[in-house]
Amino acid sequence: MEFLAEPPMTLTAPDELMAEYLDFYRDTVLRKLDGLSDEELRRSRVPSGWAPLEVLKHLAHVEMRWLQWGFSGETVSEPWGDMECRGGRWRVGPEETFDELGAFFREQCERSRAVVAGASWEDRAATLGGEVLPEDERPALGWILFHLLQEYARHVGHLDIARELADGSVGE
Repeated sequence: MEFLAEPPMTLTAPDELMAEYLDFYRDTVLRKLDGLSDEELRRSRVPSGWAPLEVLKHLAHVEMRWLQWGFSGETVSEPWGDMECRGGRWRVGPEETFDELGAFFREQCERSRAVVAGASWEDRAATLGGEVLPEDERPALGWILFHLLQEYARHVGHLDIARELADGSVGE
């Protein structure tokens, strides 16, 4: 499996940097999980109890919630489908597989790219997930993209640790 490299240092346009770094982190999530057994994907190695497969499902739903449901105002089924309840613990059912969740994740990322391609950084979220707020209280696309970037950076760090604890793999 071929994975993306970090974006080139010669990039200077903020929108290109953001798009390429988001894709780099999206790809890194899949790279961190590639090759782990089903047991390791479902096993938690941290006191808070999350498992690597739960992180994958969570990030797919984060993409859906922020860009499709919140920014575009689309109706989505189960926007909080990664959690036991809104704000609750992440969950993955025993019937859910890495292949299925990986495909769902890639689909959400592709839909996110399409949303971003049709908007400008200054555009405001449509509803922020069905919640009607005055326009000046809704985040701009640029804010949402930076939020997603920090979410990915944090969770990729978590997956770095989980992978090292699982099989000793370190780095990218």
